[in-house]
Amino acid sequence: MCDTSIIIPARNEAENIEALLDGIARACASIGPWEVIVIDDASDDGMADILARRMTQMSELRVIRHDRSGGQSAGVHSGVRAARGTYICTLDGDGQNPPSEIPNMLAPFKGPNSAKIGLVAGQRVARQDTWSKRYASKFANALRAKLLKDGTRDTGCGLKAFRRDDFLALPYFDHMHRYLPALFARDGWTIAHVDVSHAARGGGRSHYSNFQRALVGAIDLIGVAWLLKRRKKARPTEVTRSENRG
Repeated sequence: MCDTSIIIPARNEAENIEALLDGIARACASIGPWEVIVIDDASDDGMADILARRMTQMSELRVIRHDRSGGQSAGVHSGVRAARGTYICTLDGDGQNPPSEIPNMLAPFKGPNSAKIGLVAGQRVARQDTWSKRYASKFANALRAKLLKDGTRDTGCGLKAFRRDDFLALPYFDHMHRYLPALFARDGWTIAHVDVSHAARGGGRSHYSNFQRALVGAIDLIGVAWLLKRRKKARPTEVTRSENRG
């Protein structure tokens, strides 16, 4: 039995993954039955060997390996499909999302109006990134918010929480992880926001440049706007036998 699955999409994070797993173990000690799934996105830096060793020491750890690099959204999707928990919490593999925030991300699902909440979105404060990365993120978030009106100031934060079945009901596409607030809102869910801390990268380097993010983001933004306008508007209600009597 498992209540919560922690999903970590990771590529070439050999320098960060062990400290991250240790932090998750500490953070999850009080949340009930849990598991952590690392999606190894075709790493070639020795991370696979580290994970194989940790699996013999950490019973909660599961590993899924992609045969080729598919990116962050593919990693999240593979992890959620394999998850055994009702609730999912995602965080990045670079260690910049502190695992100590996991209980805070799950808390709204235990509070009032929890049945209406579809997504808990982390919002980074005091970001530990370069000036250029912070500026590019701020511009992209402002443009996205203006077009999609998703009410979220920081969709790039890797800390997010949702129910497994609700996520799998969303349309899948590459880079969808940046648009989860808009996609959940499209299906009628309320989005809860939680301010979270942010840490400096422990080792390794980012796999994306600001230019790459901007180019892909422009194309995706058009596609998501199209999806929002073409959502299913009708809501089905089954007619009972008593209602059908003439």
